[in-house]
Amino acid sequence: MASRSERLRAPLITPLSLVLAVIVVVAAWFVYLRFALGIGAIANINAGYPWGIWVVVDVVIGSALGCGGFAMALLIYIFNKGELSPLMRPALLGGLFGYTLAGAAVLFDLGRWWQFYNILSPWHWNLNSVMLEIALCVFVYVIVLWLEFSPAFFERFGWKGLRRFVENWMWVLIALGVVLPFMHQSSLGSALVVLGQKLDPLYNTAFLPLLFVTSAIAMGFGVVVVEATVVSHSFRRASEHALLVKVAVVMGWLLLGWTLFRWGEVAYRGALGGVLGWSGATLTLWLETLLALFAAWVCLSAARQDGRWLFLAGVAVLLFGSVYRVAAYLVAYHPVGNYSYFPSFPELVITVGVIAFEILAYLVFVKMFPVLGAHGAAHPARK
Repeated sequence: MASRSERLRAPLITPLSLVLAVIVVVAAWFVYLRFALGIGAIANINAGYPWGIWVVVDVVIGSALGCGGFAMALLIYIFNKGELSPLMRPALLGGLFGYTLAGAAVLFDLGRWWQFYNILSPWHWNLNSVMLEIALCVFVYVIVLWLEFSPAFFERFGWKGLRRFVENWMWVLIALGVVLPFMHQSSLGSALVVLGQKLDPLYNTAFLPLLFVTSAIAMGFGVVVVEATVVSHSFRRASEHALLVKVAVVMGWLLLGWTLFRWGEVAYRGALGGVLGWSGATLTLWLETLLALFAAWVCLSAARQDGRWLFLAGVAVLLFGSVYRVAAYLVAYHPVGNYSYFPSFPELVITVGVIAFEILAYLVFVKMFPVLGAHGAAHPARK
């Protein structure tokens, strides 16, 4: 797989990269204020809402958007779909930045952020904490992702010995890269189970771990579809649509099964009456369902043969998973007491800045290191 990858022949500095850099610089200023003045100076989180948009978007959604490598690893290495290998390294790169930035963004939301290193101190661990398992799994998974991607560095600089050494042990990294996301993505759902009656009945279920991990896999497939489509069109590369169609079929069945299970579980608990109400949880349930069913229809019908429809399906999957996570962590969460939350302007700017940095870093890496499948270089990239 590595020998069939190449770097994108395009300039590093473009109008898009400059715009992204400006956004990152503005966000960096607010990050400085957060650490210089304290979290209360710029964030609207409170005792009722101890987590805000940073945790939900940068960590909960960001890590799910980084599941492209995890999802493709399941298909390529577990289900032996080797023909999809050209999609693996770009998906891995997206996961690398998604998880690295998700882990870094946790520091924004920590009150005593300077004590973050205690996660590596076993004598400080609370073994009954779901958050401990999430933190440790994400920490280890970030290391695994960088090691999995390291052959791209070694190819770029001609370090053949190091490349062979890592590739000889790649089976261990692949195994960890499949197991760890199952653990921490499901635990993101487990963290909500402990809320009990604070969570709306439409979302309060013991199956939250299963719903979270399976929706993360679907989002991983969606990221692969969107990323491959955008890159091929933006840089005039040969389309990878034939490979994306195969991914779409798997994504479609997963989404259909997820939606049927979701509604069946709500009905089994006797909470189906809530879907006819008028609340934030009701609206998000219908929205995530419509997005999932639309994407499933495209993926399981002849519409998937049209690149434009398939791209829209990929976007719908990303929106579906994002809506579900925002709803579960913020909209469907009802704290005890008269508390409310809406993100402040600095919180929004920092969130947008993290996303901009991830896109910018991805563009830099695909232009500097062999990431994209070599078969896709059919036309010169746009200047």
